[in-house]
Amino acid sequence: MSTQMAGTHSNSQMIKIRTTMVTIVMVLLAIISLLPILILVVNATRTSVDISGNGISFIPKLHLFDNIKTLMDWSASNKIQYDAFIGYRNSGIIAFSTTILTVLFSGMTAYGLVVYDFRFRNIAYTIILAVMMIPVQVTSVGFYQFMSKLGLTDSYIPLIVPAIAAPAVVFFMRQYMKSSFPLEIVEAARIDGCGEYRTFFTIGIPMMKPAFAVQAIFAFVANWNNYYTPSMILISREKNQLTLPMMVNTIISNDKLNDFGANYAAIMLSIIPVVIVYFIFSKFIVEGVALGGVKE
Repeated sequence: MSTQMAGTHSNSQMIKIRTTMVTIVMVLLAIISLLPILILVVNATRTSVDISGNGISFIPKLHLFDNIKTLMDWSASNKIQYDAFIGYRNSGIIAFSTTILTVLFSGMTAYGLVVYDFRFRNIAYTIILAVMMIPVQVTSVGFYQFMSKLGLTDSYIPLIVPAIAAPAVVFFMRQYMKSSFPLEIVEAARIDGCGEYRTFFTIGIPMMKPAFAVQAIFAFVANWNNYYTPSMILISREKNQLTLPMMVNTIISNDKLNDFGANYAAIMLSIIPVVIVYFIFSKFIVEGVALGGVKE
């Protein structure tokens, strides 16, 4: 009996030690992840002289609105192509549109691959995985030439419509459905006379809500921060059509306007929508990623 109690006590101590070690590692990872954001926000409240002279600081100052005013003065005098409200509008149009198209059509594709048993289902899924392996940079030259021939440069259409094809999102949603989507409920809906589209929109989407939320966050962040494709398509560089990352790039790449405080303020303003969207949908991330990562 005493040996059994000693063993139980030893196991309890090992569990506590492991829990403590895991907690320490998680706290360190959280600090490493949040530290750059903290430095960014703090530097946005400091002057350029303070940043260049004193280096890193974790204590915010009171110059945030002065830095924002500097950005507005530069924009008013046409020294930079920057207008936060225009940037929010343009990036918002692209990010929200692409996010809706990505999660909707990827969800429908994953639903079809799981629910329907057709002849070439495995081949279709293999092709989707193969497309996922191709980097965007490999196809960018051909994509630009194709859009140029169609006369779609300086347009948001090439930045929005291709979001319908998102192989990585299809892969994630298919894994999610394989692990947590009961096919019996689809059969029951068909017996009750429910059409296929109605089944997907009234049953499929609500049951896949965590997966939709997770992929919506990832898609929104990726498209909001996307600089590569818009800079390739929006060739005229008109202020009224530039996205916010493109506007920020015009500031930090301008050697004549060497104001670190204003630069950090511009970057901070650009990440506000991403932070808001993340906090709104963050409760779905753990559940969605955990279920979507289950192996078949």
